[in-house]
Amino acid sequence: NIGFVRVRFIAFAVTTLLTIAAVALVAIHGLNMGVDFVGGQSVRVEFTQTMPPIDEIRSKVAAIGLGEATIQQFGSDKAVSIRTALPEGNKAAADQAGQRLVAGIKAAFPTAETGSVETVSGKVSEELLRTGALSLLLAMVAISIYIWIRFEWQFGVGALFALFHDVALTFGFFALTQLQFDLNIVAALLTIIGYSLNDTIVVYDRIRENLKKYRKMEIIPLLDLSINETLARTVMTSFTMLIALA
Repeated sequence: NIGFVRVRFIAFAVTTLLTIAAVALVAIHGLNMGVDFVGGQSVRVEFTQTMPPIDEIRSKVAAIGLGEATIQQFGSDKAVSIRTALPEGNKAAADQAGQRLVAGIKAAFPTAETGSVETVSGKVSEELLRTGALSLLLAMVAISIYIWIRFEWQFGVGALFALFHDVALTFGFFALTQLQFDLNIVAALLTIIGYSLNDTIVVYDRIRENLKKYRKMEIIPLLDLSINETLARTVMTSFTMLIALA
């Protein structure tokens, strides 16, 4: 019988501060957009022996002459992702730059293994960014409309704020850590929206049942009752997911 609602003002304050901080991080630091969104060429390099320092890899790649490169550890402690800007010109120029990149890496690190070069044009990347953002927005709006019809409009507004909070914090995390943000992350964000909605619907459904069952009960005790009745399910679902992730 935990009184969740009595600490709502503290929770609102913490949530608001975290959301503002997340939005500020995105505005100040920006996101480390992957090749999917900014256009360019990317190649995965795996070292069979101990991986050299990132600074050494960066200097060797800079010597190839393809401009500034973004280098990040990728997958394991012996693999990196190297991303360079897309050269101006036609597809032949892009292919030639990709071949130069792979050849330069193999010359600098003979024992390293390179994957295929992924190339995304600037026009395609802009379209991917636009459609990716649109997919997130439409998903959140469609979910809110569904909840509005299924419950009441106030529930839909509450769900929309909760979804915005979850998505904003995820964006803030990527801005803070500068992990690469690509189409895979858009899919992950849609999964987060769906997972958040799953918990929201369960609690909302119990609140609606209790509103019919306890017509004379005050709203705050009724909300606490509903959350406590679904608490075991929420904890077990989240805990088993965390085990799977670990």
